[in-house]
Amino acid sequence: MAAAAPHVMVLPFPAQGHVTPLMELSHRLVDHGFQVTFVCTGLTHALLLDTMHSGEAPAEGIRLASIPDGMADGDDRRDLCKLLEAISLRVPGYVGDLISETEASGAAKVKWLVADVNMGFCFQAARNLGVRVAGFWPAAASCLGTNSRIPQIIQDGFIDDKGFPKQQGSYEVAPMMPPLDASHLPWIIDGPPDEKQAVFHLASSYAPWSSLAEITVCNSFLDAEPTAFELFRDIVPIGPLFADQELRKPVGQFWPEDVSCLEWLDAHPHRSVVYVAFGSFTIFDPRQFRELAEGLELTGRPFLWVVRPDFTSDGLSKAWFDEFSGRIAGKGKLVSWCPQQQVLAHPSVACFVSHCGWNSTTEGVRNGVPILCWPYFADQFANRSYICDIWRTGLAVTPGEDGIVTSEEVKTKLEQVINDEGIAKRARTLRDAARGSLSEGGSSYANFKRFVSLLAE
Repeated sequence: MAAAAPHVMVLPFPAQGHVTPLMELSHRLVDHGFQVTFVCTGLTHALLLDTMHSGEAPAEGIRLASIPDGMADGDDRRDLCKLLEAISLRVPGYVGDLISETEASGAAKVKWLVADVNMGFCFQAARNLGVRVAGFWPAAASCLGTNSRIPQIIQDGFIDDKGFPKQQGSYEVAPMMPPLDASHLPWIIDGPPDEKQAVFHLASSYAPWSSLAEITVCNSFLDAEPTAFELFRDIVPIGPLFADQELRKPVGQFWPEDVSCLEWLDAHPHRSVVYVAFGSFTIFDPRQFRELAEGLELTGRPFLWVVRPDFTSDGLSKAWFDEFSGRIAGKGKLVSWCPQQQVLAHPSVACFVSHCGWNSTTEGVRNGVPILCWPYFADQFANRSYICDIWRTGLAVTPGEDGIVTSEEVKTKLEQVINDEGIAKRARTLRDAARGSLSEGGSSYANFKRFVSLLAE
């Protein structure tokens, strides 16, 4: 009789950019003979069930399970600081309960917890129950490595012990790695001081949590960040991850995808379309929204723009938006969410206007698409540094003194990115390196095999 497939519990942080790579990893684990319980907090679980066709399992071998997030019914789950406080206090207990209940139900014993390092406060709870722990880092290795150096950065006088800058300018951890910029520290987000503290506390805790994991794997590849992997040898690159070569398996989207955009792309020539998407968190004020819209229109190029229902703060004139939509009807297509990996793999896409989230960055890299960078918060400024300064596969928009990126700036930078042969060539070289790392004999391929062997022990 064949042995039962080893049972792995997978735990993402409850945000789109964290769920996607861990769902991709889960599909890959199922392909290697594991059974996966994919654990999300309540709201995220409900969103996944909605988009994954009312409760079907996303794949043979993946079971979706739900735990509470520790917040009250009426609480705002977009308030990152309140969410962090609630999950860090209560979710470890819920994870422990779920592991115990799973075993009591007669299901296969959970052998491993593969958890987002951002959920590292759950590592000890799993270990207490005899479950082995693997950390998963969904962003750049340099970002996790830099956070592990926080005590040194405080000692060097660049930030205080609350994470606030004490100097202007930037702090270099190592050459050829994104520096820390005093005006864009990844843990400083909008909110009252005590809430900012919660985010800095999280960033400072990665290193002690990671020490509880037997391995920490990361959605990156050796050629993208050679310095980071040289410096931080305990971070193991297994990326860039994707669920399947055909891009057909669901990757855990929170919103229904408008697939009509793929047919629309089919009707456009090779490298002609500007693709614009800012991830799941970015919010533009109405003035910035209009400048971006008018800048895209000014290029005269076809564009595909993802405009989430909550993408702009209140105050955008409906009359203006209707008039704009009418004007661009022949040229531009607006969708509320799309199958981004399929879009970026499409030959008609010439350029990606992006917030530089790490998933978007690696998806652009994997397809050799030049990027116009427009970071919003957190690690996105460091990712911009990789794209513009280190890989040189894109450019960045420059806001005016009032903080607004003008329509003229959008048009000018887009033309520069699209027409720069050097950028295009470097983007293709990095794409080939990414694909090579995933092929037999490549570094990510070998690391993934090693990871799978460890989980199968």
